[in-house]
Amino acid sequence: MNDETASSPLTPAALKGLRVIEMGQLIAGPFAGKTLGEFGADVIKIEAPGTGDPLRNWRLIKEGTSVWWQVQSRNKRSIALDLRSAEGQEIARKLIAEADVLIENFRPGTLEGWGMGYDVLSKQNPGLVMLRISGYGQTGPYRDLPGFGAIGEAMGGLRHLTGEPGRVPVRCGISIGDTLAALHGTIGILTALYHRKVNGGQGQVIDVALHEAVFNVMESLLPEYSAFGAVREAAGSALPGIAPSNAYRCSDGYVLIAGNGDSIFKRLMQVIGRDDLGADTELANNAGRVARVAELDEAIEAWTQTRPVAAVLAVLGEARVPAGKVYTAKDIDEDPHYRARDMILQQTTRDGHVVDVPGVVPKLLGTPGTVRSSAPRLGDDTDAVLDEIGFSTQDIAALRGRKVVA
Repeated sequence: MNDETASSPLTPAALKGLRVIEMGQLIAGPFAGKTLGEFGADVIKIEAPGTGDPLRNWRLIKEGTSVWWQVQSRNKRSIALDLRSAEGQEIARKLIAEADVLIENFRPGTLEGWGMGYDVLSKQNPGLVMLRISGYGQTGPYRDLPGFGAIGEAMGGLRHLTGEPGRVPVRCGISIGDTLAALHGTIGILTALYHRKVNGGQGQVIDVALHEAVFNVMESLLPEYSAFGAVREAAGSALPGIAPSNAYRCSDGYVLIAGNGDSIFKRLMQVIGRDDLGADTELANNAGRVARVAELDEAIEAWTQTRPVAAVLAVLGEARVPAGKVYTAKDIDEDPHYRARDMILQQTTRDGHVVDVPGVVPKLLGTPGTVRSSAPRLGDDTDAVLDEIGFSTQDIAALRGRKVVA
């Protein structure tokens, strides 16, 4: 770790003392666990012996381990436990009995088949908060269908809006459906914990469906259809119904300009030498600008395409017009603003490699999130976790001999 990730000994982490059992894998469930861990929760990740979470081997690999893993699993402890065995299930129930939160993202019914439905677990631990993330939720006619983030993005309405009009819908390039589900799940966990503590409530289940998490951020999509029969379509780089807001060609790339505020629009027109448009009463509000959006986009690009991105951004920044370039990973890594806000941290892996990773979001100024430990190797913490719930060294050795743990 570098100095930016060190906790202050005088300020306890916001979630210190919260124990979380993470039984999910890949993206959605583990991202929720990651977020809680960054604010001090003790996150115990249960993984299958021998293989572990498949994310360990996804995308680019550094000496046997995905560099993605270093972000998704920092601040967690790994126990390798065979949940398909009766002994493994009993150990899991013991761990959950002493936990505040359980996170899982298996297909609905999987935990019930292992004797770990909420009805069973809550008898041992009435205060348990259980986050369940799945493709379609725990109820409804689709509950048993397999669902990944990309499917949730499509069903939630997002995929229909991406890409150029009339062309194949494209994905945004990351697993945004999984991450949105994880963030909704994290909100649910914190809400349930507040209810349990402040209102004297019991634990409860948080049921998050991937497509519903996507649908929840689709803004006016449904009410526009309900009120007007309008089916929103893909619009490329533009923001339909809000103008001008688009990507504009420069001499060496593209620049994004959001000139859709009434006063911002006038400043933008002044900058590009089109005071005539800025003074046009038909363009004084958004509705008028939307009606003439093609004309406005053409005028703006006539100005940007003769100038490099850096020059455009300098002029627009001086005029207080929101604008920005399209960042690559290289741009992010070299940007001083990212560095100034601790959004790029150096993290040392358990194998001794140093890798740049994203900082912690959101930024709590009183109890900031931290990176306390790097991502674990498979089973790094098996012995320590089992010791904490009463297993002796001999017990653990016997379990390992029977391949219940690793």
